[in-house]
Amino acid sequence: MFTRCLVCSRPFEENDLLEHLPRGHRLAFDPEKGRLWLICRGCRRWSLVPLESRWEALEELERLTRDQARLLTRTDNIALMRVGPLEVVRVGDAALREEAWWRYGRELRARQDRFKKLSAVGSIGAGAAIMGTWASGGISFVAAWLLWDRSPDFVTHGARWLRFGGKLWTGSASCPRCGHVFRQLRYADRGDLVVGPGPEGGIALAVRCPRCGGFKEGGLHLEGVEGDRALRRVLAYHHFAGASERRVTEATRLIEVVGGSEKIPGKILRDGKRLGDLGRIGAIALEIAANQKEEAELLALEASDLEERWRREEELAAIIDGELTPLPFLDQLRRRIGKGDAGDA
Repeated sequence: MFTRCLVCSRPFEENDLLEHLPRGHRLAFDPEKGRLWLICRGCRRWSLVPLESRWEALEELERLTRDQARLLTRTDNIALMRVGPLEVVRVGDAALREEAWWRYGRELRARQDRFKKLSAVGSIGAGAAIMGTWASGGISFVAAWLLWDRSPDFVTHGARWLRFGGKLWTGSASCPRCGHVFRQLRYADRGDLVVGPGPEGGIALAVRCPRCGGFKEGGLHLEGVEGDRALRRVLAYHHFAGASERRVTEATRLIEVVGGSEKIPGKILRDGKRLGDLGRIGAIALEIAANQKEEAELLALEASDLEERWRREEELAAIIDGELTPLPFLDQLRRRIGKGDAGDA
């Protein structure tokens, strides 16, 4: 079994899911033709696994993807799936429903890990400062307690400001009712932002006019591409601390129950809700849904690139397997994989 990429010599990461293929976090396989590749994360080239090492690994991989995989996207010939930490390209029909939104849930969990690290940095820095000034008599007990209590927030708030700034939206738009000109929206006022279904199944944001109090007939309304972009930004700001595994699971379960991310706005927003009234799970589900379209487009581009790569690698694999491998042995491998699938069914 290869431990390094055959092209750039980058080591393949170890994985704990596959007993007979313990290397690689990105794999590709064709159960019908008996092909198996390790995909390098560095140069993105495919290394064809020697035939004598494919037998059990192919059966194990087919069983694992059938029972546990989530389908991210597909083309006519390949499917991109995720199984735990593994990304798997399966040639042929995966017979699974696409769940591009699921991958974005991992981003929320990763944010929580980063947030905890930032908080820890703040606490460590505060502890060092307190010890130094306490030893010299330069800080009181109350001041030390305040510094210890507030320092993690200083660090995380600073990191959030560096990431997003203070303004959610800048531009020039007039209230249809009184003519008041809106120049900007600030993240600090996001709690009063009203989120509702927009035209053509999209999402719209609305802000009450500070002069006339108009909302439906007046105020500021962001729709279409502008509204989608503003919603993604404000939700990312709102959830800068990320989300726990439990909350992400509950949010994704809500998406499944309503029938997909595209139905989330109509289900939880109805005629419009203040962002502050959405609730934790609803807001997380809305962020996942708001990013689904962009996520799906990126995955489609990735799948198209993978399919093009697969076509080239398949031509090379056909030559290697056909010329360097006794054909009876190759046919025996294909028959065994086919029998294994039939027996499991």
